[in-house]
Amino acid sequence: MVNRLTTILKEQMRLLLFHRIRPTLATDFYAYLIYVLIITWVVGMGRYWDSPSADWWQLLGLGSVLYMFFLSSLLFVLIWPLKPNNWSYQTVLIFVGLTSLPAILYAIPLEQYVPMEQAQSINAWALTLVASWRVALYGFFLHTVAGLEGLDWVVAMLLPLSAILVALSALNLEHAVFEIMAGNATSPETASDKAYFMVLFLSVFAYITLPITLIIYFYRIYVKCKKTA
Repeated sequence: MVNRLTTILKEQMRLLLFHRIRPTLATDFYAYLIYVLIITWVVGMGRYWDSPSADWWQLLGLGSVLYMFFLSSLLFVLIWPLKPNNWSYQTVLIFVGLTSLPAILYAIPLEQYVPMEQAQSINAWALTLVASWRVALYGFFLHTVAGLEGLDWVVAMLLPLSAILVALSALNLEHAVFEIMAGNATSPETASDKAYFMVLFLSVFAYITLPITLIIYFYRIYVKCKKTA
């Protein structure tokens, strides 16, 4: 068991440093699954521990665990028609779980060490950093594990991100999510305004790119189906 945990931790660090990983899911899937569930659960609790507006299931970290399964399912279904290599739900689920660890930065109680406004600003930029890091890891995963290149890689990158941002924007959730993650639940105007402006910019960008990406996505599926017909 110790050897398995050591191996998993090494693979975790390798992924976060953008080194190609080769998890032995054929024999150790459940060990990896238990690991990512624990990490995602702990990070989920840390994400909301100081939020006065969080529901009980968020405080218990259940929201992050459920999101891990939702995101894995979304990525698996959306990318599968592009015929990537090594594409299984188990592989995608473990990858998504392994990218949860950087979010532990949200749990640092900065408010106890620096003024509230400064803490909120740092938290906001930490949110931007972690989100960018995880998106970059996703792109790395698509190239090194799934073997996607060129237009397929671009579509696989942009389509899920655009769809999620558009959905959040349509439900008017992006502001609430940002406030909780950045620790601004009680302050309407803080030093994190610039970071939040970036979130709004990305939402507008998603509305523009989603229809274009969908057209290219279905075109690529048509091409691949025609080749195999």
